[in-house]
Amino acid sequence: MTDRPDRPAAADHLQLDPILCRERQQRLIRVMVSRDIERVVLVQPEHVQYLTGFRTPHVLLKTVTALDVDGHCTLVAPNSCPDDTAADTVVTFEAQWHSTLRQEQPEESCRALTDALHTRPVTGHVGVEFSTFGPHFHAAFHPTGSAQLLDIEHDLWQLRRNKDPDELAMIGRAIECTDAMYQRAREIITPGITELEVFNELHAAAVEVAREPLTALGNDYQANSPGGPPRPRPARAGELFVLDLGPAYRGYFADNCRTVSVDGRPTDDQLKAWQMIVDTLEMVERTVRPGVSCRDVFQAAQDMLDEYRVDAFSHHLGHAFGLFPHEGPHLNPNWDDTFQEGDVFTAEPGLYGPELKAGIRLEQNYRVVADGIQRLTTHPLELTIE
Repeated sequence: MTDRPDRPAAADHLQLDPILCRERQQRLIRVMVSRDIERVVLVQPEHVQYLTGFRTPHVLLKTVTALDVDGHCTLVAPNSCPDDTAADTVVTFEAQWHSTLRQEQPEESCRALTDALHTRPVTGHVGVEFSTFGPHFHAAFHPTGSAQLLDIEHDLWQLRRNKDPDELAMIGRAIECTDAMYQRAREIITPGITELEVFNELHAAAVEVAREPLTALGNDYQANSPGGPPRPRPARAGELFVLDLGPAYRGYFADNCRTVSVDGRPTDDQLKAWQMIVDTLEMVERTVRPGVSCRDVFQAAQDMLDEYRVDAFSHHLGHAFGLFPHEGPHLNPNWDDTFQEGDVFTAEPGLYGPELKAGIRLEQNYRVVADGIQRLTTHPLELTIE
């Protein structure tokens, strides 16, 4: 295992590299050729960003892109043309009228795309995202004759597994946000502080690093609980505070967890469980490399943690992440995935029970490299730091 790569200073705003976006387009085109697909039309903002570098300035603004098998990329953007995108044709539509968001944006973005493509007719198969390809697009792009609409989502999920350098930089910035959040947590968590106070302080710490609003913040901000959203409940002496943080920077997620002793005096049971979880993470670091079964790694972790108490570990061991908080591969017995070089994933073993007040979860982020894995996270794992 190697340490995480160097990352740019947090003062620099980051964005996807149009040159690398073009390379991602070429990978998708190779899939299109293999499946005899003439055009791909994508409406999910994550896939538009992945291929063109364009992310809408607000979650309620819509966008769409089309990629033809000859390499021509058409982007439809709300309101105004963006700069530095990997698109050959960029058109706009009015997503707002006099500052009011239009509810008919999907229909209008579809109309803008069909107008832009009227000189580029296709007669073959069209690849789309079946889960989100709405009726306006279906009516406009459904092919005639023997051609079909084909689901391209699983191919895109597979392509997204191997993260490019520009994507790693975005993920790295999100991880830097978690570093700042955990540092602040260790400064302020003490008996009497409420979960909402901790949440607010950690949010502020992350925004200071990102220097802009974040696109996500993660799920778990509770004491004496395996996790959940923050409450106006004060933390108490003897409890453990589980912080599973998933800030997203410009759409790219981090996801790592630390557990903090509220009074700085962990019990013998808590220390025993902590050591078993650390041992499990070390097993992951020794074991994972390209070609290894994710299911086998999960089972090895389950066997190790069952030595504490059967059923004390009752969730997945981890998952990949990137533009989605959960991506493949899955360290989970319900999937039969295999690690591949370039995967960026999290491992998050945990142990839970009333004697632990109410549990410990520790989570590291990794990238799979040719001979093992590279750890992307560096914040200490200890329950308390002097």
